[in-house]
Amino acid sequence: MKRVGCIFTLFWFCLVSIPVWGMTRDERNNIELYERLSPGVVNITSTILERDFFFNIIPKRGVGSGAIIDKRGYIVTNHHVIEDASKLEVTLANGKKYNAKLVGSDPDTDIAVLKIDAPSSELAVIPMGDSDDLRVGQKVLAIGNPFGLGQTLTTGVISSLGRTLRSPTGALVEDVIQTDASINPGNSGGPLIDSNGRMIGITTAIFSPTGANVGIGFAIPINTVKLVVKEIIEKGYYAHPWFGATLMTLFPDFAEALKLSVSHGAMVVDVVPGGPAARAGIRGGNMRARIGNYVIIVGGDIITEVEGHKIYQADDVIRIIRRHRPGDEITVKIIRWDGEREKLSVKLGERPRRYRW
Repeated sequence: MKRVGCIFTLFWFCLVSIPVWGMTRDERNNIELYERLSPGVVNITSTILERDFFFNIIPKRGVGSGAIIDKRGYIVTNHHVIEDASKLEVTLANGKKYNAKLVGSDPDTDIAVLKIDAPSSELAVIPMGDSDDLRVGQKVLAIGNPFGLGQTLTTGVISSLGRTLRSPTGALVEDVIQTDASINPGNSGGPLIDSNGRMIGITTAIFSPTGANVGIGFAIPINTVKLVVKEIIEKGYYAHPWFGATLMTLFPDFAEALKLSVSHGAMVVDVVPGGPAARAGIRGGNMRARIGNYVIIVGGDIITEVEGHKIYQADDVIRIIRRHRPGDEITVKIIRWDGEREKLSVKLGERPRRYRW
């Protein structure tokens, strides 16, 4: 009898284990991560008021995704998901809906933080990882709300690292993660997750000639997200470092036509009076020159090196500045228009809202 019981037990164990045994380790990992982390992914509905042809105010709805990052109800998403919204509504994985308050957003990094007043018992937090240690080929999972269809899981790998995108404001967003995990409209703002269940990025954009997914998606790295979110929660906005000058890339053809002693660098077109660059003694242009079909402002300093890094184009200066915080001092090497070389120290300021750099 005891033997029959053992055989029956073994038979029952085999029967219930067949579905698991029929899966690969990767499939089991996908299922486990989705079931554990999807409660931390929310759907975001934004309502924007627009005027029609007859100037009637018409509400227009958009959808996106977000990730719960704190038991106090903080949610991270993309700025473009909530931009210009007059009303924001968050739907949790359990179907409960909450009105959301915009804590703050940063258009230049396309990051926004919302807050809902929900019981902490209903909030599942997605842990943040470290995007500095990522490798091309790592498996990633994206959970979001594509086309408003509710929570959806897609998988893929990290296709490339260190990409640079331009945000809706035209600002550079560096070290962007590229993935082939399917990302579609509505996925924006959702988490990109590694195989250990850590959020390594926030999905933000796709490259597509047709508007549909073609296997090239992008995510803002989580280390950038952590930096921006912390400051938004503390003071409602993210303070960008400010150089206080307008720059233009010095191309070799321009340098040759202007008979300059250097062929690459960033030309200072103008400086903001009283700004960081002006206080350091950096000078802007004071005359115009025509080179072919171009009319450019010349006569200002040419930046050739910042913090020991050679400068080949204006974006190089911006990239280096973005690695610093307001109040930091940076070393800048310049060539004056008359050929004199100088090394200056610039104390970065906090960028006023009306300026870019």
